Amino acid sequence: MIRTLFWDIGGVLLTNAWDRTQRDAAMAKFQLDPIEFQDRHEMVVSSFERGKISLDDYLDRTVFYRARSFTPDAMKMYVYSLSQPLPETLALARSIAASRKYLMATINNESRELNRYRIDTYQLREIFAFFVSSCYVGLRKPERDIYRMALEISEAKPEECCFLDDRSLNLECAQQLGMHTIQVQSSMQVREELGNLGVAV
Repeated sequence: MIRTLFWDIGGVLLTNAWDRTQRDAAMAKFQLDPIEFQDRHEMVVSSFERGKISLDDYLDRTVFYRARSFTPDAMKMYVYSLSQPLPETLALARSIAASRKYLMATINNESRELNRYRIDTYQLREIFAFFVSSCYVGLRKPERDIYRMALEISEAKPEECCFLDDRSLNLECAQQLGMHTIQVQSSMQVREELGNLGVAV
């Protein structure tokens, strides 16, 4: 019987916060060299998502290491604006949470400021009991220990858990630890697969 549902956020409940699509959009808007930016991004993204450096530090190292025609605040506002809801799966998660039949939590890779912005803006505390976010725990998917930590915090047995993520690589460690998994493609498909696991949807 499933008692605990762990959800990814980006690509499942909301659009990704700062994935390749969002970075490409920012490069186009601010007319930045994408190759130069990507080289710098790859050097600091792990620290950024583990909460070791702030959004300001990240932008200083990837964009504002030289003079620009726009301000850091202008870029940050644009970055925040890229976070949008995926209404159907978000509504599904909210409905399941409202039933109070399951422990609901997240396992997600996110930088600290973007994580907080998304939690606040979309009232995710109303859905989830806790957030196993990379910026808080210093671990990132698909590292095995982030899933172990989520299980330890929840005090749940792996076989009583289901983890939902849009990327197959992120599901593999969860499967190896004995958790049920769903690769999210649509809200209808998620509803059907949760139903197959006995989750009341």
